[in-house]
Amino acid sequence: MATARTSASNSTCIVPHGEATSDDGSGRIHGDNDDMAEDADLASEEPCRAISKEERGWRRVACNCPPSCFAINMGTGVVSMTLHGLPYNAPWLQYTSYVIFGLNVFLFFAFLGLSIARYTMYPGTWWAMISHPGQSLFLGCLPMGFATIINMMVLCCKHWGPWLVHLAWLFWWIDILLSVATATSIPFIVIRVHKPALSSTTAALLLPIVPAVVAAATGGILAEALPDPERALTTLVVSYILWGLGECLSGCVLALYFHRLVVHSLPPREVLVSVFLPLGPLGQGGFGIQQLGKVAVRLLPRTHVFGAVGVDSTRGAETLYIIGVVMGMMLWGFALVWLCFALVSMATVRDLPFNMSWWGFTFPLGVWANCTGMLAVNLDSTFFKVATTIISLFVLLLWIMVSCRTIASGLFWR
Repeated sequence: MATARTSASNSTCIVPHGEATSDDGSGRIHGDNDDMAEDADLASEEPCRAISKEERGWRRVACNCPPSCFAINMGTGVVSMTLHGLPYNAPWLQYTSYVIFGLNVFLFFAFLGLSIARYTMYPGTWWAMISHPGQSLFLGCLPMGFATIINMMVLCCKHWGPWLVHLAWLFWWIDILLSVATATSIPFIVIRVHKPALSSTTAALLLPIVPAVVAAATGGILAEALPDPERALTTLVVSYILWGLGECLSGCVLALYFHRLVVHSLPPREVLVSVFLPLGPLGQGGFGIQQLGKVAVRLLPRTHVFGAVGVDSTRGAETLYIIGVVMGMMLWGFALVWLCFALVSMATVRDLPFNMSWWGFTFPLGVWANCTGMLAVNLDSTFFKVATTIISLFVLLLWIMVSCRTIASGLFWR
């Protein structure tokens, strides 16, 4: 058990390590079946929960603000994006997306401030969190939540002027640094420090990797809005690299996770909702590769890309666009398989305990809805338009339900 003390007060912030107080979606669940079920309750007890009785008010809230709180930003941000991009839209839906976007900005900076206060008041908590097999995985939620804000800045506010697009571009580079840092460091920490057994592996291992895929899709949105072709081209190239980094590494984790399901069956019911997480890299990857192809068609003919070998840039861009649409359909179909697995898995269990892992519902389904919407545009398909509307409205209702239960359960101030 790791204990962090601050000189500013006599209170103690205690962070259990390797005990049954792991965060939701833990990548490691150890012990026999009973211990696994106990340890898997990822949000029943977060680190810093065992603080002294002297801690009250915002200090208690800050101490109970682990990285998994940014999963709320992910879920809230993706709802604003899905409502904004509905194929059958209405003014009131657009205004609703703006309101949710504003709420997401407020939540992000509130959680960011609380997190800074947490690790400032209790410095030892940072290292205890990094070494924790569950909470460290949720560091990827921060850049993913930040990316949803950048997306909506471009989609909703670019008419404010070029300055806002350039500000979003600056934020995107910060998001890239965070995404690459989590995608490269956290998996190594899992390998070197956590060393989870196969039976202990869950889909939460995707959380530090998916930010690279999300940043790639955000780059596609930004490249379309940037007025400078050179900056747009740089953004496009970097986004393709990020897409390959995140999508290929996610494929490795999906193969490992599928092997774990075949050999050791479903995860404990406390983390069963993590079976929806594979929809994240597949849905966002499908959306991102289509968006990058769409931007390539508009951007590359204005540059000298592929000119060194005599390839016409227009034909090259058209090829990238077609490849993007085809890969988008393939990833959409693969995500559909995982959705079926997840729904059947949920049907086998009753009385699922509510915890922070329930926020794992919204973002994967939301990005899958975005991928569906992009296919609807590229294929001019009524089926995909209707499917996008149904999935998006379901995500909205799910977000409302999880938000209400989060507030009612008092996860942050109890």
